[in-house]
Amino acid sequence: MTAFVAMHGVSRRWGGRGGVADVTLDVAEGSFVSVLGPSGCGKSTLLRLVSGLEVPQVGRIEIAGRDVTRLPASQRGLSMVFQSYALFPNLSVRENVVFGMKVRKVPRAEREAKYSQAVEMLGLEGLEARKPAALSGGQRQRVALARAVVSGHPLCLMDEPLSNLDAKLRHAVRRDIKALQRKLGLTVIYVTHDQTEAMSLSDMVVLMRDGRVEQVDTPSRLYARPVSDFAAEFVGDPPMAMIEGAALGAAGRMIGIRPEHIVAVQPRHADLTGQVRAVEYLGAQTHVVIDHDAARGLILGVPGHADWQPGDEIGLGIPDEHRVLFDAGTGRVEENPQQDYGADHRQTAPRDSRKALHPQPLSD
Repeated sequence: MTAFVAMHGVSRRWGGRGGVADVTLDVAEGSFVSVLGPSGCGKSTLLRLVSGLEVPQVGRIEIAGRDVTRLPASQRGLSMVFQSYALFPNLSVRENVVFGMKVRKVPRAEREAKYSQAVEMLGLEGLEARKPAALSGGQRQRVALARAVVSGHPLCLMDEPLSNLDAKLRHAVRRDIKALQRKLGLTVIYVTHDQTEAMSLSDMVVLMRDGRVEQVDTPSRLYARPVSDFAAEFVGDPPMAMIEGAALGAAGRMIGIRPEHIVAVQPRHADLTGQVRAVEYLGAQTHVVIDHDAARGLILGVPGHADWQPGDEIGLGIPDEHRVLFDAGTGRVEENPQQDYGADHRQTAPRDSRKALHPQPLSD
């Protein structure tokens, strides 16, 4: 299948630094693709290249089979939603939404039909006469989304659109964006540093690192089968713990394990014995943070409440079927013949008994 958006060996650097380098990426029509990564990894540069706000030094960009590498943004058939909303402060909601259609000389009847549909879809009824200053952050972002909807373009680019909203609003507007994308069949490229947004919204996630694509995968495979230690530690909250292979009889390797797959066991049966550093109660789950000289990010995820205290000794089982093996030198993943990549992410039962999950019986 031909990609709706395609980047072929695209690079854009400034003095040999920043930006993106040798990015090749295919985005399927009608898909929701998030570009995820830490600050400075090239996410926004990638989006600006697709939009036409930046021009690549090397490589080619195609949209709907058309080479748009040197075309301005206005000729690429796309809309954009920005972090800052980019609304005209002196115009009402209605005027902001229809402004682009007026500039393009869309017939009045068509303007009205598109405007009414967008306002209804995004719950803006009753707000049409207000100026942006009289709107909440979530309402402003809905106006920006409505403006993108009425453009009629099949491709929508979103650059950190929810980062100015509080957590509750982010969740609500996130649902709006996904519902809108599905209803209209839009192709969306969505830049974010928030992995919750990327994992919950996306059909595919593009994980970037230092201007290059680290991994392109579905959210579930990105979580379960990271291609590198960087991907393993960036995705997941808490992230994958990394254990020196020598501590588990696998010299030359680094072993990754998700918190929900680590199990508490009697120290005499443990693969590792560590010391509790902190206990973080989160309601439905408790995270037990553990110190061990041969591990980083070692966290045990326990359903409900846990009674361990800082300083307690704790035995840990690291099930073979959930170990992800990385080359200690390159950080790249290796195949683990024992790993069940299709397994779910529920807590694995302890090896000796279920009561070993609780701290009180850990000593004889």
